[in-house]
Amino acid sequence: MPAPLPLDPIAEAHRQWVAHGWGEVADGMAAVTSVMRAQQIMMARVEEVLKPFGLTFARYELLTLLNFTKAGALPMAKASARLQVHPTSVTNAVDRLEAAHLVRRTPHPSDRRATLVELTDAGRALAIEATEKLNTEVFARPGIPSEHIDTLLRILATMRHDAGDFDTGGAPSKW
Repeated sequence: MPAPLPLDPIAEAHRQWVAHGWGEVADGMAAVTSVMRAQQIMMARVEEVLKPFGLTFARYELLTLLNFTKAGALPMAKASARLQVHPTSVTNAVDRLEAAHLVRRTPHPSDRRATLVELTDAGRALAIEATEKLNTEVFARPGIPSEHIDTLLRILATMRHDAGDFDTGGAPSKW
């Protein structure tokens, strides 16, 4: 990890935005930039934990999604929708996981056009082991004080909802 900078570069960018006449959007720039930097920090922590398992976060998410299903299988299109990624990303993840014998493709029992991605026993074991490690090393200590987590979740849920990420049908979100 590199040494901390002597100043906050996002605060300095904010100052520069104001100085250059963009003060009305400086807070928005700082918010977007801060969220993007926080995402980089969190992904680095997650990837550090997953690397010894030979997993990327995308592959981990797919294994975990399948592990949470009753049958341990989903149509690839449904996996894409639930993970909120392009179908090509799911195909790439399935290719890598299948090569590692963690999932397998099987024909859909009632839709000849669809392919199921099914978790193998090795994939299930790896998903559980990786989740336990992430729970201990990342999720238990996300780098945000616990008294701020609920507020952050509410803010991000509002943003995601307003962007069309999900529709609660008028029902309130958990947050």
